[in-house]
Amino acid sequence: MKEPVVVVCALILRGERVLIAQRPEGKHLALKWEFPGGKVEPGEQPAAALVREIREELGCEIEVLDALPASLHDYDRGQIRLLPFLCALATGSSEPFPHEHLTIAWVSRSEISGYDLAAADLPIVADWIAS
Repeated sequence: MKEPVVVVCALILRGERVLIAQRPEGKHLALKWEFPGGKVEPGEQPAAALVREIREELGCEIEVLDALPASLHDYDRGQIRLLPFLCALATGSSEPFPHEHLTIAWVSRSEISGYDLAAADLPIVADWIAS
């Protein structure tokens, strides 16, 4: 069996809100909302991969605060091992901008269920709401 692809994602917190991003049309999971992040490259540490991915996708700098429980998810393309991290914008960082997404939103625990989230992110949302 093929090894799962390791993917990192950021729960970038601002007060009681978290940043989510909408995937562009024409991509896998088009128009779904997700916690931003991406694949970990061979030899790369997950937290470093997340800092790199957020810089590329959102043009901002983050501080990785804490690792959250990992999860496995099966998509039709294969399995991913999702490593979520609690994060904050780094001091002096520019505001996030959706370079690779359609748009972004800062949402509260009560608002996030109104967004059409990618299936792999749903357990992370449940953990965040319960925290």
